[in-house]
Amino acid sequence: MLIASIVNLLFEIYGWFLIVRIFLTWIPSIDWYKNPWRTMASAADIFLNPFRRIIPPVGGLDFSPIVALIFLRFAQISIVKVLVYFNL
Repeated sequence: MLIASIVNLLFEIYGWFLIVRIFLTWIPSIDWYKNPWRTMASAADIFLNPFRRIIPPVGGLDFSPIVALIFLRFAQISIVKVLVYFNL
């Protein structure tokens, strides 16, 4: 159960990290080529970019982060349930 709790916490932290990254893209004055923003963008974009390639923007709006967050949540639930099932 300890491993399941830790994995669940890591998923939660990364999910909030992605949400912060998404909201920060609405601030035009952020220079994404300087740290800490570059590090944040690199860590978040590793997960977001495959969804951006699959789901094109519609009317100038990028819905891929929403799909990515839903996917992350389903992965979290599935993995944590498996870990709880095996008492890890």
